[in-house]
Amino acid sequence: MKCLICPRKCGADRTNCVGFCGTGEKVKIALYKLFEYEEPCISVGKGSGAIFFSGCSLKCVYCQNYDISTLANGRELSIQRLADIFKELEDMGAENINLVNPTHYVVQIAKAFKIYKPKIPIVYNTHGYESEQSLAIACKFVDVFLTDFKYFDNAVAKKYSKAEDYVEVCKKALDAMKQHNPTDEFCGEKLVRGVIVRHLVLPLCASDSVKILTYIKQKYPNTIVSLMAQYTPYGEVDKFPELNRKITKREYDKVVDAFVNLGLDGYVQERESSSCEYIPKWDY
Repeated sequence: MKCLICPRKCGADRTNCVGFCGTGEKVKIALYKLFEYEEPCISVGKGSGAIFFSGCSLKCVYCQNYDISTLANGRELSIQRLADIFKELEDMGAENINLVNPTHYVVQIAKAFKIYKPKIPIVYNTHGYESEQSLAIACKFVDVFLTDFKYFDNAVAKKYSKAEDYVEVCKKALDAMKQHNPTDEFCGEKLVRGVIVRHLVLPLCASDSVKILTYIKQKYPNTIVSLMAQYTPYGEVDKFPELNRKITKREYDKVVDAFVNLGLDGYVQERESSSCEYIPKWDY
């Protein structure tokens, strides 16, 4: 069967070969654990029950998870085993099930939830490059969308993520997420239903970042925004000299000033967060 689940619509028969995402039909993961490095409303208590899926449909050249996203390192497991991991994380005291980069496995994940659906929120932790098909499936089990908004310039998206239609696709995906979860719901400090939009500031892209923040404020004024400054040179940045450094204080301040001046709600990460220390240790 041809795979058309993500916006790439590569048409690969993933039962016999890998798709653009770098994976076949079987679910492959690199790590699952209680994870404390998400936004405070996601990582409250004992932490988020994160499952890091291997492969990726976006292919960012600078990805901090490059070893598992682009290189697709990991271990294959059955849908039954994935369901067992949901329960295992729940039993460990996870505040939610955090599906990290789930897009290319959304069909298999939905099947696993039919086997076992935890009584804690389900977080869909995505790069934002989602199709109508993938979100239609995800909306049947997702409580919280934790989504990226990476670019506001398709030329930049094409150069760094091989996605020349990223902006239009991301806007449409965010529309669908907000329609599904128009308001945010909390239980104490924990977000149990809603949408968080993440944006990572990249070198030489501060102006693009400001455009994204402005768009979110104008289109979705009450949305939680997580402004991330943890960019660390990784992956294929040797091929892109402009990316082979951390963001400067000037770049950081420009975007943070825009966040404040626009009156956005959410989180602002400190520039000192830029470190390989926050990249998980994959155990496959």
